[in-house]
Amino acid sequence: MPNYQSNSINTIITMSAPHARPPVSFDAEIVRTYKQINDYWRQAYSQKWANNNPLWHVTLISIAGGGLDTVVPSDYASLESLVPDTHGFTVFTSSVPNVWTGMDHQAILWCDQFRKVVVRSLYDVIDVNRPAQTKPRADRMRILKKWYLTGMESIAEKTLSQKEPTTLLTLEENSNSIIAQGERLTLRKFGQNHKPRAHLLPIPPQGTPGGKKFTLLTDQKLDRPGDSGKLEVLFCSVFPLHPGQSATLFSMNMDFSGDSLGSTRLACKNAASDVILLPASTRTTKKPFYLDEEEELVPFSYLQYDLEDILDHQFVAIVDKAVDPTPGWVIAEFSDNVQSHRVRSLSLRRLLAFGMKIKLPPNRPMVAEVKIPSLHSSLLAYNLEMGSQTCGDEAELFTPLLRQYISEPYESKYFVNVKQANINLHGVSPFMPPALKYKSVQDGLSLQFWTDPTCNSSIKISLKVDVPGSLGKLYMRYRTVFAAFPLLVVALVLRKQFRIYDEMGIFMSFSESLDLCLRQSLPLVLGALTCLSVSLAQASSAPPQSSSPGFWGWGGNATETQVEFTKNDLLVGSQDPFFWFMVPLIGLVCVGACVMVNYAALAITHLFSILYSWLSVKPAWLRNEDKRRAMSPAFAPSTPRRRIFTTAILLFLVSTVIPYQFAYLVACLVQVATCTRALRFARETRSNTNYNFYNYVHSILILMLWILPINLPILVVWVHNLAVHWLTPFSSHHNVLSIMPFILLVETLTSGKMVPRVTSRLRHFTSVFFFCIAIYAAVYGVTYAYMLHYLVNFVAAWLVAIHSSTSSWTLSGLSTMFEGESADIRKRGKTP
Repeated sequence: MPNYQSNSINTIITMSAPHARPPVSFDAEIVRTYKQINDYWRQAYSQKWANNNPLWHVTLISIAGGGLDTVVPSDYASLESLVPDTHGFTVFTSSVPNVWTGMDHQAILWCDQFRKVVVRSLYDVIDVNRPAQTKPRADRMRILKKWYLTGMESIAEKTLSQKEPTTLLTLEENSNSIIAQGERLTLRKFGQNHKPRAHLLPIPPQGTPGGKKFTLLTDQKLDRPGDSGKLEVLFCSVFPLHPGQSATLFSMNMDFSGDSLGSTRLACKNAASDVILLPASTRTTKKPFYLDEEEELVPFSYLQYDLEDILDHQFVAIVDKAVDPTPGWVIAEFSDNVQSHRVRSLSLRRLLAFGMKIKLPPNRPMVAEVKIPSLHSSLLAYNLEMGSQTCGDEAELFTPLLRQYISEPYESKYFVNVKQANINLHGVSPFMPPALKYKSVQDGLSLQFWTDPTCNSSIKISLKVDVPGSLGKLYMRYRTVFAAFPLLVVALVLRKQFRIYDEMGIFMSFSESLDLCLRQSLPLVLGALTCLSVSLAQASSAPPQSSSPGFWGWGGNATETQVEFTKNDLLVGSQDPFFWFMVPLIGLVCVGACVMVNYAALAITHLFSILYSWLSVKPAWLRNEDKRRAMSPAFAPSTPRRRIFTTAILLFLVSTVIPYQFAYLVACLVQVATCTRALRFARETRSNTNYNFYNYVHSILILMLWILPINLPILVVWVHNLAVHWLTPFSSHHNVLSIMPFILLVETLTSGKMVPRVTSRLRHFTSVFFFCIAIYAAVYGVTYAYMLHYLVNFVAAWLVAIHSSTSSWTLSGLSTMFEGESADIRKRGKTP
């Protein structure tokens, strides 16, 4: 932008915005604009030195709505191919704390709980004392991660190690509040001792086999220093008070020693700043969020630390601050990673055939996680069923809570009181450019379960593929295919029609030609495209080629390998050879779509033909020969002068006011009228020549109808812009050459002239042109759909040239076009 001031914008938050690729490729300018923007970002972050990167201080957060957004696929909101982790990330609204729900394309702007999170995060990054009015980039990224991420991601930063002890905890010398090593702390009620009490969990020493992790879950809010709630969690170290040393170094002093002479002093840090909010899961909850008319749900508080993060301390102190019996519960434990983490390395084929079954044992930890690396595709959906937990005599503290998540992009979904769950993800998607950093192995889907460990019963879990749900995912990712792939079928059908017409003089119907193509050419082409799809998928999954030495570090962001960002643009854009069946499946669906459109066009033209016959019925007293003579000029064409004048006016409007898409719509309507008149005349004369012409104009209509979806969105946008008085369209919309061949062809067909047969070697050009359109529509049609209009436009020009090859153009003939209509009437003579 010419008026942009350098470094005036350093924080960008986008909502449901397609960053990775244009949502549709029907307009050349949109595709070109996306390429320029994305190339600029990639080039900026590939610089070796930060001073050469104009976007070094920019943070970009892309927030996607998830599966509820049916306008723009949320996969396109990914920033993996544009921005490194140090400058931005992609997150879904279902991951944002206190939001926990997906959103459609419009709701993401007015959703109340999400709007509050956005506003508060923007307030937190402001710093009026700096020239940029915002905090430094690293601080901004830390704040934005805190607001938008769950806190359980691998990049989540814990603040405990950066704090100083603020609380001095004093206990009795022989206190019985220390839990034995390896035991679990469970409190079912607060304030049972009618006074505050601290429960200590000793932290295991470093090198403990199994890899320990501390987890705590409660239905209460954790107190910060100075708060007067029910529960506070502290990480403590022994603090011997030497003579002359004052205890006033701490802002808080908790003395639980009573009148005891001996006491133990602990210097403690408060852990409330690292708390992770989870949606409440009880017998009455149905969703992670609550509606306006429903009672507010207080979220669970969860803490999670790896042993390496808390080795500087000796104890975890869970302080029950209630003085009267109060409802509430807390569970805290140290668990082994070996028991809480599982990796199921089953293949996707085995999962599709047999599903997956898991059994959580009775003596399980509170948090269990199952990672399935093979489940990383966004084209499949799954159904999860979870058995109920039986707790015996004691009431359960909470019902099972499930979190499904993937690491890139950051997408988490929560299922409360889970018995059944619909699992779907936005992982590896078709047509998506590869990430800036190559990953040899996909992390896949992870399932995280919170279950009540006091319930001494096993839980069975099963996961199966959801076939109807998967078909819905296929439609969302491949809906643009239905504007391009049917042209493969239509072009092959027209190619067969013209070949037989040039050889035998019979222009068969569209249905007959489609039947012949289904017997030979279409299966061969689809088979070849399937092999090409598998080859492209294998090439896409291969590691990129190494380039010049570089590094990705503090001083700059230079990629170590040359990434080909367009390698997934071809055919069906699949990155996994497992989906080889997508080409024949899409081909089968598109053949069905072509059949439906063909019969719909036949029904419309037959209906219009009947109406046209009623409106133009001849008097009953005329003889059959007179009727036939009266209607013998099938199309009663207008004068050449009028046709040239009409065409010139339309082209002038295209070059100045209206986009050529509007003129194309008019051409389609004129072609419908031509088909109607051709059908009526063919029925009345019952001659092969007239049926040839009707089949010809009908096939041209089918071809034009399949180009119409590419032009209609731009036409709709133009009409909307007129309504809001926005009159600055792209210049490419007024390209006269983009519509002139269509107009000339349609005007030629209105005269009732059949396309001449081409018996020379030039007839092979027609076959080659249609075959090239078919292959281009299949291989490049989704990514460069706008080119299909230009290619068919070229074929229309070729057909106009064939039509003109039998006309004699002389100066005297041209002069007669501009004579008056009276001269034309005089030439006809009197009609007896």
